[in-house]
Amino acid sequence: MKIGVNVPNFGPGTDPGVLRDWAQTVEGLGFDLLMLSDHVAITPDVAERYPAPFYEPFTTLSWLAGLTTRVRLGTTVLIAPYRHPLLTARMAANLDALSGGRLVLGVGVGWARQEFAALGIPFERRGRLTDDVLRDLREAWADTAAYGDRRIPVWIGGNSDAGLRRAVRFGDAWHPLRCTMPWLREGADRLRAAASEQEAAVPAFAPRIALRLTASPVDGPERLAGEGTLDQIMDDLDALRLLGADTVVLDPYHGDPSETSRPQPARQALATVAAHLSTTEQP
Repeated sequence: MKIGVNVPNFGPGTDPGVLRDWAQTVEGLGFDLLMLSDHVAITPDVAERYPAPFYEPFTTLSWLAGLTTRVRLGTTVLIAPYRHPLLTARMAANLDALSGGRLVLGVGVGWARQEFAALGIPFERRGRLTDDVLRDLREAWADTAAYGDRRIPVWIGGNSDAGLRRAVRFGDAWHPLRCTMPWLREGADRLRAAASEQEAAVPAFAPRIALRLTASPVDGPERLAGEGTLDQIMDDLDALRLLGADTVVLDPYHGDPSETSRPQPARQALATVAAHLSTTEQP
């Protein structure tokens, strides 16, 4: 099982130097994947959670590709209806080629009504539009002379039943975001059931979980996977491995934009997890 990191590409503490430091930290600690989120118009509903400056993911990942050599680069998640599918196909194929085949394209439907309105895209049709984009992406990439012949992994984000079914139809992996362990166990079962119903292969399971390291155990039914002591976090990773997770993405951002001005605690938590993973993986 591979481990990735969701890096904040927004907020008052984020600038090119901070993003460079994040990339060097993630790669230097031995993590497999660095992922960024996506917004285009920072409308009030977006700014409440993810304020400006917001660094567009394709642009930023292209730059980070030149500052790294090994770590995979991805989106968690690109909001599919915001871009014409041929533009997304071109940018993704170019980024994948320029990075040496390191792109993972995570895709979702989006949630910010005001942002959809600012872009002139009907919010109520976002699910169908996302399906259309995914279908058009596959059709475009079939032209290997124009887009290259490497298959870019497509992860489908979304915790709903619709997102899960979309992953079976269009995705290489299902990418649910920030859930409890009981929910993830149930989700892994629902993924297999959905694939069976559609008579399709079961996509990979690649959840994004929280990373919040605490001195004392976190208890209660609302505890997110990845929250608590180091033992709790490692137990969650072990449980996800047993559930068949191909990749787990750690998300050290917890919703307070001021966190972006204080990246040290998040980086220290990542270093602690990386050190423990290194110890447990030694023969």
